[in-house]
Amino acid sequence: MTYCTQPDLQTRFGEEELIQLTDRENNNSVIAAVVDQAIADAASIIEGYVLAAGYTLPLLNVPDILRSYACDIARYRLYDDHAHEQVVKRYEDAITYLKSLAKGDVSIGPKTANSDDSSAGEVIFENDSNQTIKRGF
Repeated sequence: MTYCTQPDLQTRFGEEELIQLTDRENNNSVIAAVVDQAIADAASIIEGYVLAAGYTLPLLNVPDILRSYACDIARYRLYDDHAHEQVVKRYEDAITYLKSLAKGDVSIGPKTANSDDSSAGEVIFENDSNQTIKRGF
């Protein structure tokens, strides 16, 4: 699952910055494979914390806060060892938030049922008489 996209990064940080961070052959273009790797790395980091918080993956909807932090993490990964203070600060803020998420201090919404839940695979209907009808699959 991805939490951000190349267009998200371009909107937040500009195409010129992405070119500088990814164009290793001086073609004056964003190298999608490099961006995709940073996005995948960010997703892996985020998913570790999301799982630790007890959420089931994949998330049905990516909260805006995770999209924002995914951009910050991916950008930091693109900078490698040359990140300036603002990039490092935004990365550290993202990790601090994710640690708070894992500890349960913040939430990204309701947790979905785990696949080992006894109600997994059930559909619940309510008829006109307000009777609950469960159907297992």
